[in-house]
Parts: sequence; C-alpha cells; structure tokens
Amino acid sequence: MNMNETPSANRVHIGIFGRRNVGKSSIINAVTGQNIAIVSEIKGTTTDPVSKAMELLPLGPVVLIDTPGLDDEGELGKKRIEKSYQVLNKTDIAVLVLDGTYLPDKEELEKIEKPLLKQFRDRNIPYVITVNKSEDLTDERKQSFVDGFDQENNLLFISAKSGINIQKLKNSIANLSFEEKIDRKIVGDLLKNGDIVVLVIPIDSSAPKGRLILPQQQVIRDCLESGAVPVVTRDTELNETLHALAKKPKVVITDSQAFQCVSEIIPDDMFLTSFSILFSRYKGNLVQQVSGAKAIRTLKEKDVVLISEGCTHHRQCEDIGTVKMPRWIKNYTGKEIEFQFTSGTQFPDNLKEYALIVHCGGCTLNEREMNYRLKCAREQKVPITNYGLAIADMNGILDRSLMIFQKHSQEEL
Repeated sequence: MNMNETPSANRVHIGIFGRRNVGKSSIINAVTGQNIAIVSEIKGTTTDPVSKAMELLPLGPVVLIDTPGLDDEGELGKKRIEKSYQVLNKTDIAVLVLDGTYLPDKEELEKIEKPLLKQFRDRNIPYVITVNKSEDLTDERKQSFVDGFDQENNLLFISAKSGINIQKLKNSIANLSFEEKIDRKIVGDLLKNGDIVVLVIPIDSSAPKGRLILPQQQVIRDCLESGAVPVVTRDTELNETLHALAKKPKVVITDSQAFQCVSEIIPDDMFLTSFSILFSRYKGNLVQQVSGAKAIRTLKEKDVVLISEGCTHHRQCEDIGTVKMPRWIKNYTGKEIEFQFTSGTQFPDNLKEYALIVHCGGCTLNEREMNYRLKCAREQKVPITNYGLAIADMNGILDRSLMIFQKHSQEEL
C-alpha cells in the first residue's frame, strides 16, 4: 500500500498543542514542507482541530493534528479548548509548543502547560516540548525556559520561520518510543498459506456506490498478505459460491447485518465471524465487548442505550446505527428502550446514565482512541459492545462467531 493511501486509523497520530499564536500551524507547515495550515498573527485562527496525513521516517505514515489554542476565551473559546483536549484521546505522540518571545510565569504555567504535561504522562503519551520563535534567544533566556519546566530534558528550541532545528524536531518525534503495531494482524494470524476465506458483502441500499468500505478493504489486504485466498461474494450468492469451491474455507467473514442468513447457509463445522468482531479484537478489547453483548439480555424498561459511531456519514433510511440497531434491540428485549446517538469525535465523558453502549467496529478510529472509549466504559462500570457482537448475540450465534479465536488462542471468551 502506498504511504499516502494508508488509512488514518493506521497512522501514528501526532498532536500539536499550545496557546494561541505560539506558531503551532507554522510548525506543521515547516515539518510538512507545505503551506497546509492557515497562519495569521490574529489569535485563535485555528478554531477546530485540523489533520494532515504525511510520511515521517522512521515512523512511516503519520497524521499531524493542529489544535485550537488552550488559552482561548469566552464560551466559544471553552468549546474550542474542549476540542483540543479531545484530540488527546487519539494522540500517540504529543508536541507542546511555546512562544520564545514570551515565557508564562509560574502561575500561568500551572494553569495550562503543566496540567497538559501531566495529561501526557498520565496517558503514557510520549512528548517533546518546543520553544518556537527562538532564533534571537540568548543562552540566558533559553535557560529561563528550561528552568520553568523543571529541567525537562526533551525541550527543543526551534524556529518555524527560519527553519532552525525543524529537522531535529522531526527526528525527535520519530525517535520517541511508542507501542509498535506493525506486526499486528486483523485476521492473518488465524490463517495459513493457501487457506480460503469467504467474505460475504451484501450490496444493498446502505452499501456505498462503486467501492467497498474500509474494514472490508483492510480484511482483504490482510488475507492476501498472509498468503490466504479471499473469495468475495454477496449473501445472495453465498450458497452457490460454497458449492463452487473445491476446498473447504477456513472461515466465512460476513457483514454483521447478514449474520443470521449466513449462519443458516454455512455448515456447523465451518468457522463464522464478522468484520466488526475482527475489529473488536484488532483494536479493542474483545473480552470486554463480548461481556457487553451479553448485557443486552438484561436491559430493563426505560433503560438508556448509547449507540456510538467513530465516523460521520450520510444517514440513509435504513441506517444501521440510528434505525436498524434500535429496532433489533427493542424486538429482542421486548422492552421500551431509549436510545441516544453520537458520531465522529463525540463521545460523552459521563457514561453513567447508560445501561449499555453499542459501538461501531471503530475502523476509522486509531487504537488509542478506541481503547480510551473502552477504558471510560470500564472505569464507569458501563457495559460496552460493538455492532457485530451485539447482532451475533441477538441471533443466538455469539458463541459460534467466537470459535475461531478460541481455537486459535485457547482463551475463554
């Protein structure tokens, strides 16, 4: 896959944080070598997080995220600051930017920069502190910045305008330690060379025109990289496809919405799972989400269920999140359940009003953000599951959909 085609969820996310007008946007432009971010002397030019995908060796594909200033003012400013802090949920590496022409006093540092650094440390986010606009700083003035940050050894003096130490900044970012994920597989570790994998992809009114959705693309690629043979079919041709194969498939992977009809077609001795369940295992916590799926059975009258999606997309008449899932849960439980919905970066801090969270597969979220959401639910003791696991349980095939993982790892799910 070309680096420029790497999905955002698979890139290292680098968050750029700081006060207004410290030069965050200028640093992004300098690091990328392009005029990507709008630069202005007016405070608060960046009003929403702005992302730019690029390649930064030796990290490879990355996403640079420019954030609104953390000293913004007024009611609108508070909302912008909240958006900046939300970026922390998906930040793998952080850059804190200071203005070399202005060193906040101790009280100001304790209000903004020091709490942010504590957030980095508490979340195990590796970081570098940069002092921008430092081309004219004396050694004495530089020492004042070092002293202000308790002798931090990862403080770097740069100038986005003149290019001073920009390459050193790129090297510092690239050399920061982070959890390596290159060898992790979506399904490839369950396969061996020559295995046949049947992928069931319904083409209905909710399917995008002219293309496959991201998780389908990624699973196909993962199969190919593992030496397996992916066979793609619609649910309406599944039976014919199975009879045409000279060799028994290792596993059938289906769109979750077709779970029931697919389970009725394939033999009991054939592994069955879904794209959504694979992604629960790949970038989440499968055990936690399996437990969450079983919580559907205990929902009570007037319980509130949150249905959350990681991306924003055009809602259609039979949208799975806002239409199908609520209908299935109501029919399954026989209860009058209340539903709330979030999408994209929206995810509530307070989850205690919910009896259950049903999340999408999270294919557009990076692993850090997906695990942040799972952690929030776990700490607040709210069960959480995803579409595939919920649908499998409501159709009585949850155990069957997990058999391939249990056989591979001997784990109890």
